[in-house]
Amino acid sequence: MSRTYRLAGAVVLATSLSLLSACSILPKPEQVDVYWLPYAQTPIATSPSAPVSWSLKLDKPMASNALNSQNIAVVPEGNLISNYKGARWSDPAPVLLRNRLLDAFLQDGRIQGLSTDDSNLQSDFELGGELLAFQTRYNGKSPEVLIQYNARLVRSRDQRVIGSKRFETRLPLTNPMVPGVVAGFGQATDQLMPQVVQWVLQQGQAQR
Repeated sequence: MSRTYRLAGAVVLATSLSLLSACSILPKPEQVDVYWLPYAQTPIATSPSAPVSWSLKLDKPMASNALNSQNIAVVPEGNLISNYKGARWSDPAPVLLRNRLLDAFLQDGRIQGLSTDDSNLQSDFELGGELLAFQTRYNGKSPEVLIQYNARLVRSRDQRVIGSKRFETRLPLTNPMVPGVVAGFGQATDQLMPQVVQWVLQQGQAQR
């Protein structure tokens, strides 16, 4: 019996050592930094006017699989798209843009009936479209942030497109490291927001 116990103990010890050895060679999980999309804290400068009488729903723009993710996309050369290792956005890029648009319209204040596609609220108009680019791009050796948004304004009651326009922002980067890239995306969206807000207001008022 004592020999049997000794053999069992040896088997348990060998198994434990094997498991410890396996654990020691497993790769360590990648450390990932998660970034919010920054934005200017100062309100968007607009000409004073009364609030409009119509409401607006903001939809997440459609995007390719490469952009519809939390990866911070970069195009280092040609048609090769990659992402920054160890860094992620807090949400997929289409959600970041939609939420940034919501904040811009709230800051502007003229459209008081605002909602998003996360709710079932009815609205007079819907703003959607396609997010064509939301990435860092290397033009030669100089990186830049590139955002391309094809906006489409739709009348909700009959789903008629009343206007569409492509918006584009390019912002050269002085700091190619991830924190500098994130700051560049924030500055680029700050430039884009007033253009989209003003265009939507013009289109909506023309219909009313």
